[in-house]
Amino acid sequence: MYLSEGKIGNGHTIKDIRLPINMEKRLEALGMTRGTPISILNSKNHGVLIVKVRGTRFALGRNITKNILVE
Repeated sequence: MYLSEGKIGNGHTIKDIRLPINMEKRLEALGMTRGTPISILNSKNHGVLIVKVRGTRFALGRNITKNILVE
C-alpha cells in the first residue's frame, strides 16, 4: 500500500521509496529510511499529508506520498 492510501491515526513501516534519487536522498537525510515507523497525523483534502517520523512532523505533498510504499 502507498502512504497516500493510509488512514489518519494508523502506524506503518516504510517499505520502499520510489522517487527520483535526489528526492529520495533528501528524505533519507531527514530520517525517512526503509524500515522506519511512520504515522499519519492529518490529511488535507487530497493535498498535503502530515506524518510523524522519528518524533518529527513533516508535511508531504500527495505526489511524494504516492511513491512511498508502506506496510
